[in-house]
Amino acid sequence: MASDDDDVSVGLIEVYRHRLQELIVVDRVLDYLEFIEYDQKEQIRQKAKTDGDIAATNLLISAVIKKPHTLGWFTAFVDALKHSGCHSAAEYMQVNPPRPEVEAENDTCVKLIHLLSPSLVEMPTEEVRLHCFSKGLISQEDSELIETTTTNKGPISGARELLKCIVRAPPGWFSTFLDILRETDHKNLCELTGRPSDFDNKGSDDKLPSLMDESTGSAAAAAESCDSPQLNDISLSEEPEADLYEAVSTDPRQLPHSLEPPQRGAAGDPEKADIVLRHYQKDVARPALEGENIIICLPTGSGKTRVAVYITKKHLDCRRAEGCSGKVVVLVNKVPLVEQHYSAEFLPFLKPSYKVERVSGDCQLKISFTEIVKNNDVIICTAQILENFLERSNNGEDEGVKLSDLTLIVIDECHHTQKGEVYNHIMMRYLMQKHKNRRLKKEQKEPVPLPQILGLTASPGVGAATIMKKAEDHILRICANLDASKIMTRSLGEHKREPRKVVQTVEDRKEDPFGDVIKNIMNAIHAHAELSPTSDLGSQNYEQWVVQKERIAATEENQKVRVCAEHLRQYSEGLNLSNTIRMRDAFSFLNKYYDEEIKKKATPDDEQDIQITDTERFLFNLFKDKKEELQKLADNPQYENDSLTKLRSKVLHEFSSRKAARGIIFTKTRRSAIALSQWIQENSKFADIGVKASYMIGGGDQSVVKPMTTAEQRDVLTKFRDGDVNLLIATTVAEEGLDIAACNFVIRYGLVTNEIAMIQAQGRGRAEDSSYTLVEVKNSGVAEKECVNEYRINMMNKAIDKIRALDQADYDKRILEFQIQAIMEEKVRMTKKKQKCMQYEKGEVKFSCRSCSKPVCTGEDIQIIENMHRVNVTPEFSQLFNKRENTTLQERLLDYETNYFIACKDCGQRWGSMMLYKGIDCPCLHVKNFVVTFNGKKISKCTKWSELAIKFPAFDYAEHASRLVDDEDTN
Repeated sequence: MASDDDDVSVGLIEVYRHRLQELIVVDRVLDYLEFIEYDQKEQIRQKAKTDGDIAATNLLISAVIKKPHTLGWFTAFVDALKHSGCHSAAEYMQVNPPRPEVEAENDTCVKLIHLLSPSLVEMPTEEVRLHCFSKGLISQEDSELIETTTTNKGPISGARELLKCIVRAPPGWFSTFLDILRETDHKNLCELTGRPSDFDNKGSDDKLPSLMDESTGSAAAAAESCDSPQLNDISLSEEPEADLYEAVSTDPRQLPHSLEPPQRGAAGDPEKADIVLRHYQKDVARPALEGENIIICLPTGSGKTRVAVYITKKHLDCRRAEGCSGKVVVLVNKVPLVEQHYSAEFLPFLKPSYKVERVSGDCQLKISFTEIVKNNDVIICTAQILENFLERSNNGEDEGVKLSDLTLIVIDECHHTQKGEVYNHIMMRYLMQKHKNRRLKKEQKEPVPLPQILGLTASPGVGAATIMKKAEDHILRICANLDASKIMTRSLGEHKREPRKVVQTVEDRKEDPFGDVIKNIMNAIHAHAELSPTSDLGSQNYEQWVVQKERIAATEENQKVRVCAEHLRQYSEGLNLSNTIRMRDAFSFLNKYYDEEIKKKATPDDEQDIQITDTERFLFNLFKDKKEELQKLADNPQYENDSLTKLRSKVLHEFSSRKAARGIIFTKTRRSAIALSQWIQENSKFADIGVKASYMIGGGDQSVVKPMTTAEQRDVLTKFRDGDVNLLIATTVAEEGLDIAACNFVIRYGLVTNEIAMIQAQGRGRAEDSSYTLVEVKNSGVAEKECVNEYRINMMNKAIDKIRALDQADYDKRILEFQIQAIMEEKVRMTKKKQKCMQYEKGEVKFSCRSCSKPVCTGEDIQIIENMHRVNVTPEFSQLFNKRENTTLQERLLDYETNYFIACKDCGQRWGSMMLYKGIDCPCLHVKNFVVTFNGKKISKCTKWSELAIKFPAFDYAEHASRLVDDEDTN
């Protein structure tokens, strides 16, 4: 552990070496460094005399970081900096540097002093020295040195020494120094301020002249740095030590009219803005600025997105300078990230120089994606949209997009560029074309241009690796998929704020009568269906076993086992909920499920009863008999789970111990997120200390819980950023990429997946002194999984270091091998898919009700709307189902809406939803509700239409509408 800490400390010193050279006074620091030998100290002192402090500081740093290290060497070094008066240097070593814009402004002030030193040395040195000392700009030792130099060598030499000392002061010294010059009637004051020396308004209105902009480039003056308004030009940066997303204001700030340089835009004008990166950000960006494909791997909060904005701007600038147009697409994997990247990053810093637009699945723009790409320079979109339009182009459609239309693709959270992921589908097109280009070059033909690729990630992960070699292969495969020539990173210890981490273990209930009743019901169902579970009730293995039993029973038309397995799955969920949230919420879930099941057995108009089998009647009565007992137990707080108690204590602690608490609780399911939010809102203890809770869940409709729309997600996130909500309870939808700068605590409540998710969740805590807490939940095994993830993170970091240490030729060879392998696997996959499609086209596909096994339709009856929705509009099919109001999902999109679901007339099994498409009712089928038979053989697993390789004909709207009109005329 000590060795790891030493490596981190050495890395920190190396990162800030250039700063230390400017801020350290070698002679003084050496007096306090006991672990450096006397002879070496003398050598360093001699270096200072002959070559100056900067050269000597280099030698000093080399001596400090030289191995082997003595115990406590780094602390001794920091103490030496403090005691010698090098406080600014000590701040950097304590990972507390000034904010980037403050640092940039300070650098500009230092350069200005150097530039004007020929006239500044004519100051009344002795008088200025006394003022500087009294106002704390120089130390006692500085003051004595300046006085001695003035006495022995004259006032000009003394002034030079004073200027050397003053620029080492903490940021904010400049305006004080101007005041001192004014008070001592320095005749060249106007060169520093751009105003006459007798200007009355002092202190806060001092302003640097346009000379500073011309000599050093624009920089934003933070209020705390020079006690002045921001400069006309904006300096943008991102740093991990401070609030990265509030450090830069994009609001326009104007100069006083007397100081406003001619022919300049507003301060918020990105055309004049200069994005200032930290040194480590410049280092990781450098290969991309030279046109290489790279992956940037930086910890969460280290400014990956800001680096991407910088690279994007430089890319477009270069293309423009060469007389070519640039086209950049920024890909994200979640809809909320589209708006975030657009509003907070790319738009403020690229407009009006470049046209920036965003597109996502819920976008209401009335023009096609193809036109958006043509008309804009930067497009931020979800990856699936680009993939859809690449496919259109591949199929020869006019409304498509080609990779050759683009010049740069930025892929956010690029660790998802793996098999089956949409990122990988896009990159596979890239690799296939790159492979073809090699052949074209050999044939002396013009290759197809391909865009530059920039991948961003905090954690590539290690996949399923358990040994270092496999971890390396996993990361190299991602590099190969992204065609990255390098993976650029930095030591994870530098600059990074590690949140305080706590693991809250829980004790089993001494009594769990509520859970015992549920288990008794489940055992009764086991006996009825003649099932013998092989694992603990409620465990993950048990749930997998139940799902498998239901699937097999459905294909075998064993309705007794199928329906029992379905009910067992609900009881297992109820058991897990009672260990996670309140028992009353678990009871409410089960009660609602049985109410819905009973409703299925009656038609909407109650004119027809739907058949109830003996097994269903047994299951209904079983719950009915135990319902009153369960409700009574659920209302008894003495039996609540310990996890909820621990969570309550932790949340109360965070809000009572922080001045402005704002946190996220990650939980496993949508249902638990909603229930936890309700629990907090209903508990007066939380309200008393100012907790304002809301939940955020996913937008997919795979779950029985009503999903959140994108607008609802955006609204909750806005409230969370603004502080109207200060506690967000979320599923994994909020894990990646969402940047809430003021978030200062994260709690993972019974939820641990892999090392990537762990890093991402920790990274949501962006503020200073943030904490990360893991609260255990029964049967979750989170404490053990967290230990495994820590091991995997360590293995990942070592694997990245090994890859970066590879000779470039060896790296390129391994990348090429993985790429060729990926291309061959893709060709095999496409061949199999084609064969499967041909097979299905020749065969006969039938669909039967999953619940009662009644034949429903064949593949010939199904058509497809918008290449997505499978509908059956045949008159025969319309006689087989009832239409019910869909209270959990009412979805309105551009051309259709779904307000109803359709269910089997015989058994009440839901089959899908009723779409109103351009004024026509279209029954839309969900394949998971059917048993699919192909050529007489039942397919055991078919939960998505994509798993069924059948190409259905497009829905003929005109023909069906005409038929409906004819039928109405006939009637």
